[in-house]
Amino acid sequence: MPIDYKEKGFESNIEEALIIKNGYRERKLKGQSLDDFKKYAIDVEILFEFLENTQPKELEKLKNIHKESYKEKIIDRINKEINKRGLIDCLRHGIKDYGVHLRLAYNKPANNLNYTLLKLYSNNIFTVSRQVYYSQKNNKSVDMLIMLNGLPIIVLELKNPLTGRTVDDAKLQFMTDRDPKELLFQFKKRTIVYFAVDTDEVYMTTKLDKNETVFLPFNKGNNGGKGNPEVEGNYKTHYLWEEVLQKDSLLDILFNFVFIKKEQIKDSTGEVVEEREMLIFPRYHQLDVVRKLEQDTKINGTGKSYLIQHSAGSGKTNSISWLAHRLAKLHDDENKPIFHSVIVITDRRVLDKQLQDAIYQIEHKAGMVAKIEKNSNQLAQAIIDGTRIIVTTLQKFPFIIEKIKGIEKRNYAIIIDEAHSSQTGKSASALREVLSAESLEEAEKLDNQEEDDIEEKINKEITKLGPQKNISYYAFTATPKAKTLELFGVKGNDGKYYPYHIYSMRQAIEEGFILDVLKNYVTYKTFYKIAKRIEEDPEVPAKKAARAIAKYVSLHPHNIAQKTEIMIEHFRQVTRHKIGGRAKAMVVTSSRLHAVRYKQAFDKYIKEKGYNDLKALVAFSGTVVDEGIEYSEEGINGIREKELPEKFKADEYKILLVAEKYQTGFDEPLLHTMYVDKKLEGIKAVQTLSRLNRTCKGKNDTFILDFVNDPKDIKKAFQTFYEVTELECTTDPNILYDLQNELNAMQVYTDEEILEVVKLELDSKLKSSKGQEKLNSILDKAVSRFKSITKEQQEQFKSVAAKYIRTYSFILQIGPFADSELHKLYIYLNFLLRKLPKADSIKLDLADEIALEYYRNEKTFDGSISLVKEGEAVLQPTSFGKTIREEEKTKLSSIIEKLNQRFGTDFTETDRLTLDQLEQDSMNNEDIVLSVNSNDFDNFKLDYTKTFMDILINRREENEKLFLKIIMEEDFRNVIIDYLAKKVYDQLRAKSV
Repeated sequence: MPIDYKEKGFESNIEEALIIKNGYRERKLKGQSLDDFKKYAIDVEILFEFLENTQPKELEKLKNIHKESYKEKIIDRINKEINKRGLIDCLRHGIKDYGVHLRLAYNKPANNLNYTLLKLYSNNIFTVSRQVYYSQKNNKSVDMLIMLNGLPIIVLELKNPLTGRTVDDAKLQFMTDRDPKELLFQFKKRTIVYFAVDTDEVYMTTKLDKNETVFLPFNKGNNGGKGNPEVEGNYKTHYLWEEVLQKDSLLDILFNFVFIKKEQIKDSTGEVVEEREMLIFPRYHQLDVVRKLEQDTKINGTGKSYLIQHSAGSGKTNSISWLAHRLAKLHDDENKPIFHSVIVITDRRVLDKQLQDAIYQIEHKAGMVAKIEKNSNQLAQAIIDGTRIIVTTLQKFPFIIEKIKGIEKRNYAIIIDEAHSSQTGKSASALREVLSAESLEEAEKLDNQEEDDIEEKINKEITKLGPQKNISYYAFTATPKAKTLELFGVKGNDGKYYPYHIYSMRQAIEEGFILDVLKNYVTYKTFYKIAKRIEEDPEVPAKKAARAIAKYVSLHPHNIAQKTEIMIEHFRQVTRHKIGGRAKAMVVTSSRLHAVRYKQAFDKYIKEKGYNDLKALVAFSGTVVDEGIEYSEEGINGIREKELPEKFKADEYKILLVAEKYQTGFDEPLLHTMYVDKKLEGIKAVQTLSRLNRTCKGKNDTFILDFVNDPKDIKKAFQTFYEVTELECTTDPNILYDLQNELNAMQVYTDEEILEVVKLELDSKLKSSKGQEKLNSILDKAVSRFKSITKEQQEQFKSVAAKYIRTYSFILQIGPFADSELHKLYIYLNFLLRKLPKADSIKLDLADEIALEYYRNEKTFDGSISLVKEGEAVLQPTSFGKTIREEEKTKLSSIIEKLNQRFGTDFTETDRLTLDQLEQDSMNNEDIVLSVNSNDFDNFKLDYTKTFMDILINRREENEKLFLKIIMEEDFRNVIIDYLAKKVYDQLRAKSV
C-alpha cells in the first residue's frame, strides 16, 4: 500500500500514541453528548462518570437537594463557577454547591503513602476527540480536543507539510477561523492552551484574539537555534504528545505551572489606564529546565551548583518563580523537605509580586513568600523563622552567606538571578566619594579601576566559603563569566566547564523573543563612508545634501561637541521615527566625567537648535568634580535616582547618557539606538549592546553607531554566546539599483500597482475592510504573474526581494536615501512577500502582525527627508523661485482663505509654506516641464494629477497633517490640484516664452 501522507494520517498517529502509550480514552461526541457539549463546552457524560467514581457521597447529597434535575443544576453551578473564577482555579480547588465540595480533578500526591489519594488520582479521565463540532451557530470543527474529566483543556490544529500546509497555516486557522466568543474558546473559561502543530514545529497560545493572537514557540531548539532536532524513526514534534501530554506531565503543568499574570498598563504620567490578564503556560525550555533541576536535586540532594544559561527573552522571571516554588515543596524519599528555605537573590522588582501571585493561585495560601524590604535584621529573622521562600537583593548576598553559615543542620537553596546584577551601577560603598580628574583620559582610566561588579563579589564570597553540603546554588545568567562557569558549571570530559542548561541567544533571536543587535552595527568610519555615498550618489534624483554627515570628515573624531552633533542629528533624522515615533537611544560614555561633559554638550546643542521635542537624562553613580564644581546624577537631572527608569519611559525623554550604569539588566523595549563612545571588551560588550534587544510592538530592528570599537572584537565577544554572529559589512547604496533592476526584469509587478499600494498605505485605510479588499486585489495581480514563472525564478524573486528589504532598511539607519521610487518599492514588497505562495527553500519572517503594524504606523522615510539642520530654510532658492511675484503670494492667500471657508481648515504659516513648496517642486519636475511644453492645459492637468502624488509623498514628513488631509479627502485634494496645476502651467508657459 502507498504511504498515507495526509493530515488524517498524522492525526491518527497522534491519537494512537495518546491512547496506547499514555492511557487516554478515545471519545467520539455524538447525539446527546454532542448537543450538551455544544451548549456547555463540557462533556457532561464523562464529567458525571468521574464524579460518580470519585465522590459518590457528595453526589448523593446533591441528588437529595436538587432531586431529578440534579445533573442540570450541578452543570449549571459548575458552568457559573468556571465562568467566574476560570477553569484553572476550579480544576485545582474544586467548586461548592449548597455547601457540598466537588473536586473536578485530582493532582498526583507528593508521595505514595496515601493510597486513597492515589486511587482518586488514578480515576482522572483523559479523553481525546477528533474533528469535534463545537458550535451551535455553525458546523465548524477542531482537529483534536483533549479533555480532563469532561472539561476541555487543550485544542490542537494539525497540519502536515507533505500536503503543502504547515504550522503557519494552523496558526492562521486559529486567528481567522476560530471565534473567541465561542464558549470553547473564551479566555480562561474553557480551553487553557491552543497548540498549532505540524511534523516539524509546535507553537502555542493561551488566548485567541483574532489577528492580535500571540503565538509562542513550543520547540526544543535545534543545535543552538530554533526548531527541533531530527529523530530517528519518528516525527520531530513527537515529544509533545508522547512526553508533555503524558498524564502525569499534563496534570503537573495544570496544577503547578499555569497561572494568571496581571499586568498594569500605565500612561506617560505613570497612571494605570488598564489592567490586562495573561494566562501563562510554560514554554518548552522553561518546563524542561525546572523539571530537570528538581529531579537532579531530588536524586543528588543538597550541595550541588547549577548554571542555567538562558538568554534574554527566555522568560527567566517565570522560570525562577516556578523553580523556587518547586524547590520549596521538594521532599526526599522519606517525605522530608530537602530545603528549609529557598532564597532568591535578585534585583527584579516584579519577581516577588509574581512569585506571590503564582504561588497563591497554586497553593491557595498566603505567607509562603517573604520580600525583604527593610534591612538585614528582617532578612535574618526570615531565615531563622524558616520562611519557605525569601526574596532579597544582590547586595545582601554576603550577609546571607554569613547568616546561614551560623545556623546548623539546615539546608538552603540559593537561586541567583545575575541578569540584573548591575542595573544601578556599582554600589555607593564601592565608589570613591569624589572623582577629581584633570582630563577625560584620566577619568576613563580611574573609572576603569573601580571594584568588581556584584557577580564577581558573589563568586568571591562563594569561593571564600568553599563547597557546603547544606547549600545548593542555582545561578541564572545570559552571559556567564569564566569564573561563574567554573563555580557553577558542569565539568566535561574535556576538562572544560559547561552550563547545566542552555537557551541560547541565537535561539531567542530566531524565535523572535529578542532582536539581533549586531544586524545594524556601524562603526564611525563606515557610518561616514555610507553617508557620503548616499549624499553623492548620482542616481538619486533629489540632490539634498546630508549636511551634518558631510562635515564629519573634517572634524576631530574625539571631540565631544562634534560627536554630540552627529548623535543628535542622527537621532532626529532616523531614530525618532522608529517604533511609531516612540524610539529612544542610549549613549555609552567612557567615564562619569565623560557623562557629565556629554550631558552639558547635549543640553547646549539642543538649546541652540531650538529642539523643544528632545530631552536627555544622565546616569552615573556617586559624584564627579569638574573644574571645582561637584555634580551628581540627581542634581543634573533634577529627579530622584530611583525615579529615573520610570521617567525615561515618558515621551519627553529620548536619550539616556550612561557611565557604568544601566548597561546590564536594564529592560526598556523602546531603546532602539545606541551610540558607543567607550572601549567594550568581552562580556561587557555583550551585556551593554544587548540593552537594545528587547522587543515591542512596532520594533523590528536596532541600530548601533560605535565611535571606538573594532567590529572584529565585538563579533568575538558575542561568539561565545551565539555561534553564528554576523556583523554587517560596509554596504554600497548603489546595490539597491541593481536589486531593483533585477526585480523589475522579472515583470511580476507594474509601476502602477506599486503606486496604488503606496497610496493605500499612506492613506491609513488598511485597517478598514475596504482597504484590505483593495490591497489584496492589487497584490493578487502580481501573485498571478508570479505563479506563471518557473520555480527557480520564483525562488530568485523572493530571495532578491528579501535582500532588497534588508539592504534598504540598513541604509535608512544611516540617513535618508533620497529616492522615492526605491522607498515605494520597499513598501510594496513588504506587502507582496506576504501574499506570495510559500516555497520550501525560502524562509521569510515577514508575515507577522508586528511587522504589519510597523509599516502601518511608522513615519516612513522618503526623498523629502534629509539631514538639513532645523532653523535653516528647507525650501532652497531655485531659478524658478526667484520669479514669483508679490501678486502671486496674494493669490495663495486668497486660495487658502477659500479652503478655510469651504473645508473648515485653519491654515498656519507652515501650511502656506508647504503649498508654496509643492508649487516649487512641481515647477522643478522634469516630467511636468515636458508636459507643459507639449500639451494644452486640459491634457497637462491629466499628467499633473498623476505626478502630483509623487511630489506630495516627497513632502510628507514636513507637514504630515496637511499631507493626510490631501490624501484622505478627495474634494479637498481636487481643489489643491486645480489651483496648483493652473499656477504651475501659467508660470512655466510664461517662462518658456
